Amino acid sequence: MKLVVVSAGLTQPSSTRLLADRLATAVAAHADVDTRVVELRDFAVDIANNLVTGFPAPPLADALKAVEEADGLVVATPIFTASYSGLFKSFFDLVDNEALTGKPVLIAATGGTARHSLALEHAMRPMFAYLHAVVVPTAVYAASEDWAGHDLAQRIDRAAEELAELMVRAPAPVKETFVPFAEQLAALRKKD
Repeated sequence: MKLVVVSAGLTQPSSTRLLADRLATAVAAHADVDTRVVELRDFAVDIANNLVTGFPAPPLADALKAVEEADGLVVATPIFTASYSGLFKSFFDLVDNEALTGKPVLIAATGGTARHSLALEHAMRPMFAYLHAVVVPTAVYAASEDWAGHDLAQRIDRAAEELAELMVRAPAPVKETFVPFAEQLAALRKKD
C-alpha cells in the first residue's frame, strides 16, 4: 500500500516534519506501507506558479499524482493565525476535487501553544470533508510542550492505528465512468 506524507513545515529542521515522520513510522508499525514524503517547502515556487498559470512543473505534477494515487495520507501543517498554512492550503487547492474521495487521511498539526489545537477541527477536518476524504477520528496536535510527554506518543500510535486499519480495510475507490443506459442495454444483449 502507498502512504504519502505531506508536510508543510517551513523551517529546517521542522517540528511539523518531525511529527509527520513519527506518524509515518507509527503507521508502518501497523501496516505494510511504502512511504513517500512530499515536503511542500520544496515546491513553494512551483505551487505559486501553478496557481497563476494553471500548469504544474513536472516535479509538482509528480507530487500531486503521488497524493492522488495514495492509499492513505498523513498531512501535517504548522498552525499560523489559528489555521493551516497558506502553502498547505494552496497545495491542496491543486489536487483534483475528486481525487481524495474515500481516501483515508490522518490530519496533524504543530504550534507554539495548545490553544491552537482546535484548528484541526475547525479548519483541517472540514477542508478534507469537503474533498470527500475519510478523516480518521484521532487528529494529532503537538504544541511545544508536548514533545517531552508520553501523551503525544499515545496519540500518534492511536491515530496511526486508525489510519492503517482504514487503509487495510478500504481499498482505494474506483472512479466510475458514466455509461449511457442504451450502451448498457446493448452490452447486456450481446451477452445473450
